[in-house]
Amino acid sequence: MAERLPISTEHCTVERDGHVVVVTLDRPEARNALSTAMLVGMADAWAYISATPEVRVGILTGAGGHFCAGADLKAMGTPSSDPRVRERAAQIPDFHWKGLLRDARPTKPLIAAIEGYAVAGGTELLVGTDLRVVAEDATLGLYEARRGLFPMGGSAIRLPRQIGYANAMDLLLTARSVTPSEALAMGLINKIVPSGGALAAARELADQIAACGPLAVQAILRTYRETEHLPEEEALKVSDEIGWPVIGSEDAKEGSRAFKEKRPAVFKGK
Repeated sequence: MAERLPISTEHCTVERDGHVVVVTLDRPEARNALSTAMLVGMADAWAYISATPEVRVGILTGAGGHFCAGADLKAMGTPSSDPRVRERAAQIPDFHWKGLLRDARPTKPLIAAIEGYAVAGGTELLVGTDLRVVAEDATLGLYEARRGLFPMGGSAIRLPRQIGYANAMDLLLTARSVTPSEALAMGLINKIVPSGGALAAARELADQIAACGPLAVQAILRTYRETEHLPEEEALKVSDEIGWPVIGSEDAKEGSRAFKEKRPAVFKGK
């Protein structure tokens, strides 16, 4: 049974169900366009996922049949009516960059479950996640250049590294809409599912990840992030520093025992 966490805000619902936290952008009347309350809620959610040992995976989705239609500059510039949100906005340095997954991304895998519009800031959020499940009728695209703006969430840097220069420049410079089929062919997303099925498919992925050793999963994610642009020789040194403690962990011993005993492993993150 999912539990709504007190870090939720009026535009961002954060729920925990066992090892999985689901973060729902909840401003459907505006196609979940970004607001201060939404960004604060996401920033707190990412910090909670990273800091809570029992949490192994996060899912980011949207309410009302859409993911996120990008920034609402008016809403982002207007103080929230919720005093707790105003307090957190003042307390969290660069809460907007943290919420948008530009800075301080979770140390655990984050899956995007996308329906409807995921454009501009919505696609920037997608680029900040680790796995992406997209409904067959969704619309993706980085529209910033079309509006004379700049993708401040980091996509001008991350996208060429994720999908290659030519594909990234196609999306960034034309600012055109992209279908899920195109996005899959580019390597921007992992899976296309029937309309209405993105969250369920993301939860299946989350459960598969949560069944793995959490130390191993987090170490793999950390190794990639810390070595992405290092020469191979240097990267392997970092990989060894991160990987050997996992090999010697109690989780690794439990994994071997479970394999020999032909049963599911019970990992404790130790």
